[in-house]
Amino acid sequence: MRDPFVRKPRKFIIVTPAVIPRDQHCISRANISKAALKVLYRLKDAGYDAYLVGGGVRDLLLGREPKDFDVATNATPEQVKATFRNCRLIGRRFRLAHVHFGREIIEVATFRANRPADEALAHTDNGMILRDNVYGTIEEDALRRDFTVNALYYNIRDFSVVDYAGGMQDLNEGVLRLMGDPETRYREDPVRMLRAARFAAKLGFRLHPDTEAPIADLTGLLADVPPARLFEEVLKLFMAGYGVASFEKLRQYGLFAQLFPDTEAALATEEEGFPHTMVLQGLKDTDERVRQDKPVTPAFLFAVLLWEPVRLRAQALEAEGLAPYTALQVAAGDLVERQLTRVAIPRRFSTPMREIWTLQSRFRNTKGKRPQRLAAHPRFRAAYDFLLLRARAGEADPALAEWWTRFQEEGGAPPSPAADDETPARSRRRRGGRRRRRKAAPAE
Repeated sequence: MRDPFVRKPRKFIIVTPAVIPRDQHCISRANISKAALKVLYRLKDAGYDAYLVGGGVRDLLLGREPKDFDVATNATPEQVKATFRNCRLIGRRFRLAHVHFGREIIEVATFRANRPADEALAHTDNGMILRDNVYGTIEEDALRRDFTVNALYYNIRDFSVVDYAGGMQDLNEGVLRLMGDPETRYREDPVRMLRAARFAAKLGFRLHPDTEAPIADLTGLLADVPPARLFEEVLKLFMAGYGVASFEKLRQYGLFAQLFPDTEAALATEEEGFPHTMVLQGLKDTDERVRQDKPVTPAFLFAVLLWEPVRLRAQALEAEGLAPYTALQVAAGDLVERQLTRVAIPRRFSTPMREIWTLQSRFRNTKGKRPQRLAAHPRFRAAYDFLLLRARAGEADPALAEWWTRFQEEGGAPPSPAADDETPARSRRRRGGRRRRRKAAPAE
């Protein structure tokens, strides 16, 4: 069998692709967004080659609904911009064209060379690509993609699927195979290890042995990836509806420890089934909300993923004499400072995350006016949901969670003593002012 990765003397890769005609695959234009079709047809009418490519083609062939649609073309980004008035050019490492249709964005990429010219390519010392903007042919573009199942092209000219790397066979067999030499590809971009785990979780595929083998020895390369980029990858892993499966894959390949080292260390010392149950329950709830098309927030997700090391540190600080609320504040600050060196958490998410944590100690206060003051906090609902999660996982007192549930059901009034013997009636002490003296009774 001919090796499709062999380079010819002229540095052109000659590959005879498999072409699957329209009547032999299941992709229908009815399942492609109108915006993507507009881009494909307009590029074709302007004389350019235009293909739907990547995850959109893969998901359509699997009978799934694609999250987005990407287009590949031989038009340069500048030529794409000249063709569409609603186009913006973005990126430095990868120059891309974004064509806007309201809230929908169709990403258009120019075919790129499989092996960029030396003067246009920047690497780090360990082989990671920093810049890659050398354009090439569709054959080269196909063979520089990450996985074979993502190197399938839907041709708008005749509605066929073009397969340059055996992706259709891997798709049918449920195999995730990295293009080229796996170790080299991982060194070029260590995030490919996270993508391998994510696609395996999302698609229910197994990694090809050659794709799987190098991961254990290369996980440390993720330390060279900017934390901001890893934040985006974490969102893709855990907020797309298959967070539980992603978590299990990441731990299986030793990748989770690179993203959340303090949490991994805490998971290694479970006590009475925690925190593993807590993390899994939180991810399960997130997956369910995504499936129900309910909103999810990264603040709550990161609160779940990082809670256990915060809780253990806070317990240690309490044992040293700190008040519970102060202990949580100090523990949260220490943990977040360390975590930001691995995965960046923007302030708009880290601030509410820390509030969710620190409010947990205030749920213990069910006397007097404290419950009403806590209920007025802008993060009360998120913190309350977090308390319920802790209770379901067995880490918080279920009776306390039930008390706060009844508190809300009764309109913000503490549950009656009959319902909760440990909750005394509220004090009726008058606030402010002087006590009125009772007039003395007239002498008889």
